[in-house]
Amino acid sequence: MSSIFSIAALLTGSALLLLAGGLHGLLLPLRGLSEGFSDSSLGLLGAGWAAGYMIGCLVVPVIVKRVGHTRSFGVLCSLAGITLLLNLLLMHPLAWIILRALSGFCFAGAAMIVESWLNERATSNTRGRIFGIYTMINLGATTVGQMLLTVGDPTGFVFFIIGSIIYSLALLPTALSTAASPAPLTQARLDPKKLWKNSPIAVVGIFLVGISNGAFGTLGAVYGRRIGLEVSDVAIMMSLALLSGALIQLPVGYASDRLDRRIVLIAMAMAAMALGFCLTLFGGINPVATIAMVAAFGGMIFSMQPVIVAHASDHAEPGEFLKTSGGLLLIYGIGTMVGPVAAAPLMTATSPSALFQITAAAHLTIIVFAVWRMTQRAAVDADERTDFVPSLATGRYNTPETSTMDPRYDEELEDQADSDDEAYHDPAVDEVRPEAPEADPDGLNADAGKKI
Repeated sequence: MSSIFSIAALLTGSALLLLAGGLHGLLLPLRGLSEGFSDSSLGLLGAGWAAGYMIGCLVVPVIVKRVGHTRSFGVLCSLAGITLLLNLLLMHPLAWIILRALSGFCFAGAAMIVESWLNERATSNTRGRIFGIYTMINLGATTVGQMLLTVGDPTGFVFFIIGSIIYSLALLPTALSTAASPAPLTQARLDPKKLWKNSPIAVVGIFLVGISNGAFGTLGAVYGRRIGLEVSDVAIMMSLALLSGALIQLPVGYASDRLDRRIVLIAMAMAAMALGFCLTLFGGINPVATIAMVAAFGGMIFSMQPVIVAHASDHAEPGEFLKTSGGLLLIYGIGTMVGPVAAAPLMTATSPSALFQITAAAHLTIIVFAVWRMTQRAAVDADERTDFVPSLATGRYNTPETSTMDPRYDEELEDQADSDDEAYHDPAVDEVRPEAPEADPDGLNADAGKKI
């Protein structure tokens, strides 16, 4: 409890940030539909968010290094609130796509800063508990943000103002905190060649899961409205999909720690395909049945990412967890850009259920590739696997800093691996030089302990 009390302000700021983000993310497609935006335009909102989010993960660490954590966090939260108000003032698809990219940038940076503070306060003994509490609080906040839309009309201006106010409130806990400034933010690094060598199924799988989750996360609300669901039903449907994705991770994690994770991934992809097929045939006939099927579908698709990360970690070298998870995060982000762009035109040309044709294509490819990979490489022994760790159900809000909070992250091993790669390794002769001095190439501890 003492660990929780010491980070209460940071958890509060994070919860408010995710509360506004959940409201913001569901409000835009619902309002866009009422304004007559095309499905393609709404799909590009998701692509814009993903692009901005990825850029934020790469650029914000540089900004924080120059002006500090507190100032950066305040600017990003304020800018996110301004962006939401501009969505209200500029009712045009092109303006919304640009603003959505800006929102993704701000959200990624703000989340990274909160997570870096939390990680600075965590110890090796408390990191797992703090990570679990942080995940559950953010999941609850996102759900509450979406459920707010059940109590009002998204065609007005109230929810835009409420969301902007919540973004502003999110900066107060950290602005008033006396906590020491943490180390510089972690930057994601993508090494496709090494990731592929480590685990081909992880690279292909995370990209395809990004396509599926990006399409559903962006256009799920559009599907709901197109088949005749009320706004309140759509909010409940998307919230239950998110919650089931968190709850199903418990049995999924238990199974993946005991079976070949690829078998678990195949089973989940098959279940998602079956549910998508049912939604294609029967979606919209009965609102309750449709919501139940979408909730089960969300449980499947939102639980795949942590299985893939765990599988990649099983094959990663000691000290490579941060590079592995960070690289997979960027590949996932690319997938979330592709998914809504591919699904939206198909929904316009055929029917709203075409959304599940795109997700089915992604899941079928996962199944085929995973089955083939099982013939090429044996499963890792159960006693040699890393532990499955649940993560935020959507995967949309993970950042490189999230990986440093993960219980599987070992700072000493990561630092040693970086030193071996950058200080000892000579690419010309590909040998180890024992006389090389110790180094801290990333400067991870350079600013630790400084007061704000």
